[in-house]
Amino acid sequence: MKAESENPTPAPATSLTDLESGGAPYGRGQRTSVFGISILRRLSIYLELTKPRLTLLSVLTVLAGFYLGTRGAIDAVRLAHLLSGTALLGAGLAALNQYIEWRVDGLMQRTAGRPLPSGRLHPRVALCFGASTCFGGIAQLLFAVNALTAVLAASTLVLYLFCYTPLKRLTHWCTIVGAIVGAIPPVMGYAAAANTLDSVALVLFAILFVWQLPHFMAIASLFRDDYRAAGMRMLPALDAAEKRTARQIAFHSLALLVITLWPTYLGITGTAYLMGSLFLGFIFGAFAFDAAVNHTQQAARRLFVASIAYLPTLLGVMMWDKIQA
Repeated sequence: MKAESENPTPAPATSLTDLESGGAPYGRGQRTSVFGISILRRLSIYLELTKPRLTLLSVLTVLAGFYLGTRGAIDAVRLAHLLSGTALLGAGLAALNQYIEWRVDGLMQRTAGRPLPSGRLHPRVALCFGASTCFGGIAQLLFAVNALTAVLAASTLVLYLFCYTPLKRLTHWCTIVGAIVGAIPPVMGYAAAANTLDSVALVLFAILFVWQLPHFMAIASLFRDDYRAAGMRMLPALDAAEKRTARQIAFHSLALLVITLWPTYLGITGTAYLMGSLFLGFIFGAFAFDAAVNHTQQAARRLFVASIAYLPTLLGVMMWDKIQA
């Protein structure tokens, strides 16, 4: 029982051959059946498989989109179905992504301890879990919310699993595809409330799309060695001089400042949001400028933390200052 309670992060493998050769902890013979451990431990493994922080972020952006798309009283029942369906979809996508990439995850220090490469969960279990939760989430959105939201959810699945995931090992343009995927949840929320797509949905999509680019450049800068080891063609892993990465961070941070002014221009929000978005944009821009100029791990980490704080704060101010129709 002691071996089950202690789960140190294993050292990453050095090649895909190592992962398939049966050597601990990656070989099939070393895998632990999830049914042979305690219920709490089993639940914690499944929770880890869902990437809960990423899934929560998707749920929060869906909530913001729903609120901004609501005219009149909020439909609490529809909102509950929307949030739970989105959570199921997000959890399933995370599990299926790890199923597809478990061998590659084993090559990177930051992901070698995940349930599949560490041997705590069999890939087939992750596949069944991910497929069932994705299907359940899309079905809930289709039958309890509306068809438009379900179509957007299905497009997220296709783009994430069949476009973004394989492209990561082919081209650094995968980041653009990934940003499209990450920008769909608030549009889903808006569609769930308004049952249509219009300029407001476009603004929400644009804000989330552009925000993700400096955010991800910060992550990829922090873990560029991991990405190189795994053959992931992220721009910071390919950009030895870091000049292209710096330009991407600077350009998209400036673009974000401009795009976040659109809600007030379109009459979605008032002056308080306008002032708040400018303030947040300048603060975020300062961290982006720091990362673009200094090219240090510390600057990249500061930009990453700032991006995490920026998005929910901006959406919160937008919801607070929404102009009621």
